[in-house]
Amino acid sequence: MKIGLIVIGKTDAGYFVEAIHEYRNRLTHYIPFEMEVIPDIKNAKNLSEAQQKEREGELILKALQPGDYWVLLDEKGKEFTSMQFSAYLERKMHTVPKRLVFVVGGPYGFSEAVYKAASEKISLSKMTFSHQMIRLIFIEQIYRAMTILNNEPYHHE
Repeated sequence: MKIGLIVIGKTDAGYFVEAIHEYRNRLTHYIPFEMEVIPDIKNAKNLSEAQQKEREGELILKALQPGDYWVLLDEKGKEFTSMQFSAYLERKMHTVPKRLVFVVGGPYGFSEAVYKAASEKISLSKMTFSHQMIRLIFIEQIYRAMTILNNEPYHHE
């Protein structure tokens, strides 16, 4: 199984780029991981929220491959502790044949088409984080889960 992360818009802040790169490199020691960046919508300022979500939704749906099991990172999704998330990933590693893909939406969330097509939703917090920050937080949590599953000392309870 591979893990994928699909995000809307590039990461601009150098310190986030550096940290994301660090955790991506660490992750590849445990599992194939790829991050796909869907470019920001052009002329988004001229679009309504609904139009922007629709356009982003079309691009998200195009990025998915047949057989993907995909999970939206959404504030209304199921919440986990780090230990619970590691158990969740372990179950998925045994049941998802190809790619387990997590999706971070744009600033207004997801279109109805994306919500309907998704396998499930999870939430990282009831708090809201910037889209650049959530990438780092989530990749770090995947890395943390892998160290938990391998009984390594990164995570402490």
